[in-house]
Amino acid sequence: MSRVSCIADIEKIALDKLPRNARNYYTSGSQDMITLHENQDSFDRIQIRPRVLMDVEKVDMTVKVLGETAASPIFVAASALQKMADPIGEIGGIRGAVRHGVVHSLSSISTASIEEVGDAAKALVGTDPSFRDMRWFQLYIYKDRSKTLNLIQRATKSGCKAIIVTVDTPYLGRRLPDIREPFEMPAHLSLANFKTGEEKLTDDENTDSENASWLAKYFTEEIDASLTWDDVAWVKSQTTLPVLVKGVLSAEDAVLAVQNGCSGIIVSNHGGRQLDSAPSTIDALYPIAKAVNKRIPIYLDGGIRRGTDVFKAIALGADAIFVGRPVLWALAYDGENGVNVMLDILVEEFRMAMALAGCRSIKDINIDRVMKSSKYTPKL
Repeated sequence: MSRVSCIADIEKIALDKLPRNARNYYTSGSQDMITLHENQDSFDRIQIRPRVLMDVEKVDMTVKVLGETAASPIFVAASALQKMADPIGEIGGIRGAVRHGVVHSLSSISTASIEEVGDAAKALVGTDPSFRDMRWFQLYIYKDRSKTLNLIQRATKSGCKAIIVTVDTPYLGRRLPDIREPFEMPAHLSLANFKTGEEKLTDDENTDSENASWLAKYFTEEIDASLTWDDVAWVKSQTTLPVLVKGVLSAEDAVLAVQNGCSGIIVSNHGGRQLDSAPSTIDALYPIAKAVNKRIPIYLDGGIRRGTDVFKAIALGADAIFVGRPVLWALAYDGENGVNVMLDILVEEFRMAMALAGCRSIKDINIDRVMKSSKYTPKL
């Protein structure tokens, strides 16, 4: 059997292994999935401008992140329901992130709880002083603010280093595969951060074909669609942790994030799962970076599949990137080991991209190192 050589190899194996229900959930975008495909295709329209004879015998990939040092700028995104990919679920993701010394973010609607993930991180750190526990928690703001506050308090107590407020999901995007074949949570799984009430799925909720899918119903009934920047301020008032906003795609909102005291921005279109025809994240990045002007860190997710994609994102203004679906493919491919393989591949590809582009450290990667491909621009 041939060896896995890139993320595309892992994805192909994962899609062959995953049951249809999980595959539809993980792969779907909203409506015609224009934005989902653009997230990857937009990277192909950017070229890297290498410099030569730059002494790249040693390449430093470390980045500063909220006062800590990460071994590389390749972070693990918050993705829901990871135990559908492999029984180890989010535990495999945190262990991979700890071993690689990078940030891991946990979804509010995870299948391993805040405490379970925290315990796994702490246990692994205890085995090797070079390992790093840099956990962030992704937060939805619920109509019932006591649920939201409970999540904030538990994340803080467990040792999370930041809170990410997702701001692009007042309603769930219109996902056609989920309408055609409504998503069903496997009977043996539940939302681990919620043990009672409507957050714990029941058979009735899963099989009621007369209603909208459980996902759409959950967001309509539970997630607050009336949010404003005042609610971000409320989250900030409830924690001493840095608070970032995820789901920013415009320079105007990026400036408001700065003005409202956010500690960072994640440029994200929710993996192409919310507003279809929204810009790809890499296309949205540079105007946001110009508007923010280094006042707060900027991160990006969406479409990262290669180390060269990481390079391009940093050149256009990202301080680091998050990978979401590649973690799911890695889990389906080979559980915890799959996550380690996936991160190893991306880190090595990124190191090689830096070296061949003539960059010895992250600070050498800037806008001058990239250009639009002439294939996609008018020729004079």
